[in-house]
Amino acid sequence: MDIQNTQSQMRKGVLEFCILSIIRQGEVYPSDIVDKMKAANLQILEGTLYPLLTRLKNDGLLTYRWVESNSGPPRKYFLMTDKGLEFYGALEKTWNELADAVHALTAQPADLETENLNQ
Repeated sequence: MDIQNTQSQMRKGVLEFCILSIIRQGEVYPSDIVDKMKAANLQILEGTLYPLLTRLKNDGLLTYRWVESNSGPPRKYFLMTDKGLEFYGALEKTWNELADAVHALTAQPADLETENLNQ
C-alpha cells in the first residue's frame, strides 16, 4: 500500500476548505495563500492553486480586483463573495462534524473515559 498516495488524497480533500479559510480572513494575493499554506505545513503549488481559484471565481464564490504594482505587472487580489461566505459556512459545519466523528473513532480508550466523565 502506498501511504504517500493516501496522504496526498487526504490533503486534496481539505485543500479547497483551507484556501477558502485563508481568503475568508480578507483580500489576498495568491502567493500569500501559498505562504500561509506552507506555514501550516500544507504544501501547494501555484500550478494547483490558480486553476482552483479560477474555478471558485467562476462558481461565484470569489471575486478579485487588480492592483497596480510598483515592481511589475498588476496583481490580482482575491476576496470572498456573499455566496462564498455562505458556501464556506456550510463547509465549516461539515468539517467540524467530520473532525468530531474522526476524533471519536480514533480516540484512545483513556481519552474516551475522560470525555465521558466531562459530559
